[in-house]
Amino acid sequence: MNTKLNSIFTKFLLLGLGGFFILQSAVAQTDHSSHMMDIAPAKPAACAGSGLECANAATPFFMADSSLLLAWTAGGVVSVAQSGDKGKTFSSPVAIAQHGKSLDSGADARPQIVANSNGQVFLAYAFFKDSNWNAQINTSVSNDGGKIFSTPNSLVNDSSSQRFPSVLVQPDNKIFVAWIDKRLVADAKKAGQQRLGGSIAYAFSEDGGVTFAPERIANESSCECCRIGVSGDPKGGVGIVYRAIFPGGVRDHASQIITSSGSGQIRRVSNDGWKTDACPHHGPTIAISDSGKIHVAWFTQGSARSGVFYASSVNQGEAYTRPQRIGAVDANISRPYLLAVGKSIWLVWKEFDGVRTSIHLKKSFDDGKTWSVPVMVSSTTGYSDHPLLLNQDDEVYLSWLTREDGYQLIPLNSR
Repeated sequence: MNTKLNSIFTKFLLLGLGGFFILQSAVAQTDHSSHMMDIAPAKPAACAGSGLECANAATPFFMADSSLLLAWTAGGVVSVAQSGDKGKTFSSPVAIAQHGKSLDSGADARPQIVANSNGQVFLAYAFFKDSNWNAQINTSVSNDGGKIFSTPNSLVNDSSSQRFPSVLVQPDNKIFVAWIDKRLVADAKKAGQQRLGGSIAYAFSEDGGVTFAPERIANESSCECCRIGVSGDPKGGVGIVYRAIFPGGVRDHASQIITSSGSGQIRRVSNDGWKTDACPHHGPTIAISDSGKIHVAWFTQGSARSGVFYASSVNQGEAYTRPQRIGAVDANISRPYLLAVGKSIWLVWKEFDGVRTSIHLKKSFDDGKTWSVPVMVSSTTGYSDHPLLLNQDDEVYLSWLTREDGYQLIPLNSR
């Protein structure tokens, strides 16, 4: 990447990710030296604890009994707590693991938490096991609704690097997890060869995450530093979207439908033409409606288009609509997130005006054919996590963690 482009890209992320960000040269979570430094949120020096008030990332999940589970990372600790009043108050947190500075808490890293209909809770997170940023994904299970968790254990037996888990619980209580896997890169290095990026790996569990079927590789060539978007497919599988590496080192997005019998064809979402060796740390999002229509949104700095975009597919990714820009051309947009409830599609994203970071929302009640006028839902100054969406039946909520205002679970149906 030339110096000018590198400067533009860095400036975009510094603004678009919400301001108050710093380059952490001492703890940058790059995967190899040719990559750009991670851009990590600046945390006030006074906030050094492991409580929610010091968290950098928080992930919610509604249990079958309507209680809210929240997993977060702060001070090198992974914690979980419950709320019976939609996030206004929480139970005393349960510390699942303590990894200190080795905990993976980069821009696209967050703990993953889901629960099945029996109240069995599954948690996944990653930590760095050496100074070369090789990571391990640990998992833990609770059989009493999140009060007591098992000792965390590695998701896989492979000794290379696994990072950025994305987890989903299916209607039949199977747990699906996908992640960025570096075993093929490690094998190439042993053979004296160089291999770009990582791979997309996945596995299923039929016992609530206690054990998993042998992992499989869905795509051998992917970006190694962007989270994977996952969504349930009404036909019984799981849809994933991720930043793939196409011939020539182009890092554009791809989707696949995965079932317990294997992964479907790799489908290119858009020809953005982003050829880079940098680590964007800015993964995509996916939502599949009851009709089977796939909705995706992503960030790119390609030669064909630059910014944050949305597209959809009615044929399981064989063809996608022309990408539509999210937000104004001159706005600093980042972190889109999609949710499908029936045929209603919800989309949120961040905007930064140089002072405040705001969350904007638009929604469609006809499976993405038409959309409402965007509205601002919340805003803050200082550090904030990515906006997330979740639902309890037909009620949709924005989950947003900010340092200034704390954790917020905001109802969106009336917006």
